[in-house]
Amino acid sequence: MTGRAELGRSRRWVIKIGSSLITDEGKGLDTKAIHNWAEQIAKLRAAGKELLLVSSGAVVEGMSRLGITLRPHALYELQAVAAIGQMGLIEHFESCFKTHNIHTAQVLLTHEDLSDRQRYLNARSTLRTLLSMGAIPIINENDTVVTDEIRFGDNDTLAALVANLVEADALIILTDQQGLYNKDPRLHADAELISEADATDPAILGMAGSGSELGRGGMRTKITAAQRAARSGAATLITSGRHDNVLLEIAEGKELGTLLSPKTEPLAARKQWLAGHLVVKGTLHLDQGATNALMESGVSLLAVGVTRVDGRFTRGDMVSCVTPDGIEIARGLVNYSADEASKIMGKTSNDIEAILGFVDEPELIHRDNLVLL
Repeated sequence: MTGRAELGRSRRWVIKIGSSLITDEGKGLDTKAIHNWAEQIAKLRAAGKELLLVSSGAVVEGMSRLGITLRPHALYELQAVAAIGQMGLIEHFESCFKTHNIHTAQVLLTHEDLSDRQRYLNARSTLRTLLSMGAIPIINENDTVVTDEIRFGDNDTLAALVANLVEADALIILTDQQGLYNKDPRLHADAELISEADATDPAILGMAGSGSELGRGGMRTKITAAQRAARSGAATLITSGRHDNVLLEIAEGKELGTLLSPKTEPLAARKQWLAGHLVVKGTLHLDQGATNALMESGVSLLAVGVTRVDGRFTRGDMVSCVTPDGIEIARGLVNYSADEASKIMGKTSNDIEAILGFVDEPELIHRDNLVLL
């Protein structure tokens, strides 16, 4: 299980800030708090961490701007209010990070973006590129276009799925509670804070109470988010966002909140998911050089090492990789369709743009999306 020192040293974090924190319990954007979090994030980034921010509060900020006191129930009203509030939310984050010479990027996602394999890869590539550019992605659900059937439902769930998407080391959930208690502290004076637990322990879900009126989530959604994050090997820390220098102290390994650790290491968890949960749509036949490179070095699969393409697949589908003798040695998420792969097979990465007129990725299958069998 992940320890606090290990969590503090980890490189890539998804940080989720809840509605009650970001809006000072519904009064409007807490500009002082946002400035403080931005300052901490800037220091962590300067220390070499890669950070993505999932921020709630668009609906509440929209309500504040419109002078609405009760959260709308109709989906179209929520979408309109969120669109108004999102402007203020992003504007203030950008202003705060600009004082530290840090670029920000607004990223709005829907459930379909993470369930469709092609859009999943596109979102993953975009977020990883933003990190490589030193920018802070500020992520929220695209409330304006989603329907009830395809909503994430809460930003805790979105944050966990983003952690899966970018293979984050840690999911940091900042909330208005100190962490997970063995019973609801608002109802029981003798409630005790749970310092550490296994994210997959079913008993911890029973300890969670209900949520606030401002957000869609509560402690239960945070536990569920931790369980989702654990699928890709990410640890989750749930703690109070009102604690002074909370992010910096997490990085120092201080004992704050509740640490929910995964049982599986990040790479192993992702490989298990790739190997066991997607249907194979096609086959890539490899030459001996590519076969040896995959089996001995664990590298990405390049088009130059492919001799034949079978099946009908699109970008993001699972394909099988076989040796010259027809033995399956790997599976992975392919970056090009079957037609495109047929055109670039046997060619170098530098030739892809000239042949196809574009380049999605230099690899046919990136090593992070490839599992050896």
